[in-house]
Amino acid sequence: MTLNDPLAAALSNIWNAEKIGKENCMVGIASNIIKNVLKIFKENNYIKDFEIIEDGKAGIIKVHLNGNINKCGVIKPRFSVQRQDFEKFEKRYLPARDLGFILISTSKGLMIHIQAKEKKLGGKLIAYVY
Repeated sequence: MTLNDPLAAALSNIWNAEKIGKENCMVGIASNIIKNVLKIFKENNYIKDFEIIEDGKAGIIKVHLNGNINKCGVIKPRFSVQRQDFEKFEKRYLPARDLGFILISTSKGLMIHIQAKEKKLGGKLIAYVY
């Protein structure tokens, strides 16, 4: 069976595990974008840690949760955003100012919208978490 959006499946799996209070969660496919998203979640203290388990195929990621995620998800379609338009999307996807962040894919790599504002970069919206 093929998976249309592995990032959406991973974030949905993480959010469902957070809702029921699990400490660990298994994500099916270890793609580079999922690894980068989880690295940013870890840097911003939304998850404890994650480890990649090689299974001879795409790999599995075991995520150690700490209960800090209230909601997370992907942004579809992947809107293009300019540096002056971040506030419009913050209002749409985040519950309040300075609560959570939006992940942006820029020419300098994947980063949160706060860093993109500081570096005066635009890009494509990928996901959100709060």
